[in-house]
Amino acid sequence: MKLIFTVLSFLLLCSLGAQTPKKNPSFEEIISLRSPGNPQLSPDGKHIAFTVRTTDWKSNQYDTEIWLSKEGRPAFPLTRTKDGSSSSPAWSPDGKWLAFLAKRGEKTQIHVIRLDGGEAFAATNADEGVQSFQWSPDGKRFAFLASPKDGKADKSRVDRYGSFEVDDAEYKQSWLYVVDFVPNMQGVEELPCYSEKDTTVQKWPCIKWPAPKELIDSVDYTITNFLWSPDGSKIVFGHQPNPLINSSVDSDISLLEVKTKKVTYLVKNPSSDGLAAWSPDGQYVLYSTNGANRTSNFYTNDFWFKIAIGSGVSTPLATGFDEEFGDVNWTETGIFATAYQKTVRQVFKIDPNTGQVKVFGANPTQISSLSFSKQGTKMAFLGTGPETLSDVYVTETEAFQPAAITNFNAQIAAWKLGKSEVISWKSKDGAIIEGVLHKPADYDPSKKYPLLVVIHGGPTGIDYPAPLPGSVYPILQWLNKGALVLRPNYRGSAGYGEKFRSLNVENLGVGDAWDVHSGVDFLKSKGWIDTTRMAAMGWSQGGYISAFLTTTTNRFKAISVGAGISNWVTYYVSTDIHPFTRQYLKGTPWDREAIYKKTSPMTYINGAKTPTLIQHGEFDRRVPIADAYELLQGLQDKGVPAKLIVYKGFGHGITKPKERLAATWHNWQWFNKYIWGENVAIPVEH
Repeated sequence: MKLIFTVLSFLLLCSLGAQTPKKNPSFEEIISLRSPGNPQLSPDGKHIAFTVRTTDWKSNQYDTEIWLSKEGRPAFPLTRTKDGSSSSPAWSPDGKWLAFLAKRGEKTQIHVIRLDGGEAFAATNADEGVQSFQWSPDGKRFAFLASPKDGKADKSRVDRYGSFEVDDAEYKQSWLYVVDFVPNMQGVEELPCYSEKDTTVQKWPCIKWPAPKELIDSVDYTITNFLWSPDGSKIVFGHQPNPLINSSVDSDISLLEVKTKKVTYLVKNPSSDGLAAWSPDGQYVLYSTNGANRTSNFYTNDFWFKIAIGSGVSTPLATGFDEEFGDVNWTETGIFATAYQKTVRQVFKIDPNTGQVKVFGANPTQISSLSFSKQGTKMAFLGTGPETLSDVYVTETEAFQPAAITNFNAQIAAWKLGKSEVISWKSKDGAIIEGVLHKPADYDPSKKYPLLVVIHGGPTGIDYPAPLPGSVYPILQWLNKGALVLRPNYRGSAGYGEKFRSLNVENLGVGDAWDVHSGVDFLKSKGWIDTTRMAAMGWSQGGYISAFLTTTTNRFKAISVGAGISNWVTYYVSTDIHPFTRQYLKGTPWDREAIYKKTSPMTYINGAKTPTLIQHGEFDRRVPIADAYELLQGLQDKGVPAKLIVYKGFGHGITKPKERLAATWHNWQWFNKYIWGENVAIPVEH
């Protein structure tokens, strides 16, 4: 009887545990989730360093620090930079040191820490700080990018005339330097340094920081990235005329002989050229290019080549592949890269001899940030899936069998999560459109649900199944409240090939709206949605499409426009990426007035009736805030309920936790009012 009682008690406890309700998390808990990034595998493949981003509510910022997993054991925090972050972990070639960037003084410097333990210390003291760096192949030096110091004339101008700037004419170039790594360097504070010798002793030499030596400076271009050759005798680097974003179309690749400092052009096409990797034997450089294409490179595929250092002959690779590569690495076992194939991001292997491409790994369903051991026999990466957060994985490259070394998904184990699936439908012009449909955990197919459409940016962004999408949109809470959420991959989205990415050229807004409407119609035909309770929202390009819906349809009860374009003419003259508009609309407003009007939400303002929330960063350069004020005024003039919320001090994105929380509450409040008829008060006391 005692045994039976014990068994029954155990079963009862298990039953009670199984019935424990899942939690509907707060907005703060979602914003506070830890997330990994930038895994770096040690040269011998035994250890993995990676970054972890956390939320600091008191300081209202996100903090990034470096964690370390030794020989597959649980990872632990390795760095802690006060009032700042630690980033860009990089192993020394012998695997004994880990270098990283941190601002632990006035400027960001390279810091190093031994794998065996001890405190990290600064390895550089660059006047203007270090932007990026790389170990030399022998581990004795660092090459790094930095900008020059302000000159006397710069300071004198500010002293006399205050602050002003000539648009697109004042900037600092980034140049290339090298500095010795001194692992046992004395601290400069260990011995006083005087300008004159003491009366009782001879003058002693001062302890000084290792002095950086210029490899490339005082040139009329800025260096964007660089790579040491495997033998350390050369550095290949990408450069463009200046650091302005629109100058990237003029980027080229050059080669530096380290000993003589001789620089020669390696790749110089009429449009942008992008440096990717050295071959392991140092005979080739891998690069991407837009060739001569300066009019459609925003949405067409890059071309990939390897160029022989000796002859300068370029050989095309991956010629039949119809998508964009990322995370490109050239190892002794082959060239590896990631790319979207519809809503899945896979690892591909490119044969450097034949150029042929084949799938190497596809599980988890979203793979990024590849890193390899020195011999290329081991790979680390970030991976996530439809029901999981991002974790760090490792696998042998002989056979793709990834194993997670972290468990960030444990953070949401007790949460009530929805379900997501990929659906497809036919748009107005016959184009096949996919989207991600999110359903509540307790979804009932016999019910009709309110529908919220969340539209991604880009336009070459992409949505895929995930447990916690949304950024400033409280998607999970809406699912738990009893709604469906549709995230359409409208025409122009990444993952579906060049032709699909080109479908909204000269058809922005118009074709995008077709894809949203046809997606809603598809759900309506299934009997899944309550068409009297529907809403739409999005940020950036998604905000533009939302603004287009605001002025061209009345089928939604409410809309939110986040950093969206309302008038292509206003946008064109004030954005920092003028070529974007010229490429998608095939000209300027002065020679293509009709297409600018056809695709601008403000053209249709007289028909607007939908209550609209507008959210915008005060100092947004990508989509300047003038577009928000223009839409607001037009809606107000037509008597449409509208509200503009300006997030002070922000650009195109909301990058601090408190303002992100505010933006989430603003959307929750707006849509709960118009979809559920609730008057939500945003809490102030805490």
